[in-house]
Amino acid sequence: QVQLVESGGGLVQAGGSLRLSCAASGRTFSNYVMGWFRQAPGKEREFVGTIRWSDGSTIYADSVKGRFAIPRDNAKNTVYLQMSGLKPEDTAVYYCAIPNIPWKLTTRRSDYRYWGQGTQVTVSS
Repeated sequence: QVQLVESGGGLVQAGGSLRLSCAASGRTFSNYVMGWFRQAPGKEREFVGTIRWSDGSTIYADSVKGRFAIPRDNAKNTVYLQMSGLKPEDTAVYYCAIPNIPWKLTTRRSDYRYWGQGTQVTVSS
């Protein structure tokens, strides 16, 4: 059974940085894709970025391109969301997820099957 656990959320001032972690367990993830999504109050969950473990291929939402990155630590089965230049509009609960087709690099929320519990990020102005 795949399990994903996010951590690292918190309160940060606008312009600051924060790093979220997503620890995966239950499988061998060497060829898997890991996505990051976020959901602000009253809004739908939206795509942030995604990475394929094996070759490091990434896709980012336009709203975070150039500010967010997704480094990974294969030995720890952990993917990170490195966020910089944070804005108040980045305030949301952030989730990591694995697609139903685990190696498929996709931005569609409906393609993702396994989800973590989420971690809150609040950016103050």
